[in-house]
Amino acid sequence: MNAIEQAVRWLNDPLNWTNPGGILDRLGEHLSMSAAAVLLGCLVAWPIGLWLGHSGRGGGVVLLISNVTLAIPTLALLTILPLTFLGFGRPSVVVALAVFAVPPLLANAYTGVRQADPEARDAARGMGLSGGQLLRRVELPLAVPYLAAGFRTAAVQVVATAALASFVNGGGLGQIIRAGFGLDIAAGGGQIIAGGVLVAGLAVLVELLLALVERVVTPRPLRRARTGADRRAAAAVAGGD
Repeated sequence: MNAIEQAVRWLNDPLNWTNPGGILDRLGEHLSMSAAAVLLGCLVAWPIGLWLGHSGRGGGVVLLISNVTLAIPTLALLTILPLTFLGFGRPSVVVALAVFAVPPLLANAYTGVRQADPEARDAARGMGLSGGQLLRRVELPLAVPYLAAGFRTAAVQVVATAALASFVNGGGLGQIIRAGFGLDIAAGGGQIIAGGVLVAGLAVLVELLLALVERVVTPRPLRRARTGADRRAAAAVAGGD
């Protein structure tokens, strides 16, 4: 029996789904720590990105923060953070994944505000709105499609990367892959493939669901114009706006 057949048989075994530490348990762990990491990333990145976009002077800062966070390997963070007060387990995993989630969340928040209609800004200022009111009532609602796009990208990346949590006893679907490597390759090859299929399938499912959400929150006239706008915004960020 080859590894593919072993993987199919392993996935079709109900006990592998329902036993303690089985697929359903690992799936719950995977989703919970991924959700916590993306939420933490949002709490950090969105306020910074929105305010820098509102001020119009933060393109270089956004680019710097994005490049620095992208340059730090997630596996390196997962190795270092458990040696801090966070310890081994879920907290260090969530923080490491949150750092990985920051770049798309930050860049899209900044881009969304900078792409707000200048005429809408001018009209709001003409009505006497303060800077904070302008951000909350005009720029933030117009930036929602971009926030959704950044959330979608961050969520998919985090879900796919969360498989590494098994290296620091963080649980998740990666634990299935790790357990397979702990067996003889002839016996564990199918389990390794099955774990990889589960992680990939979950990432694809999250991508499809959030793509639908992004489409729903994006006004129809903006859907066709988004590609060109995103390119111009990326150029603006690179040039420091």
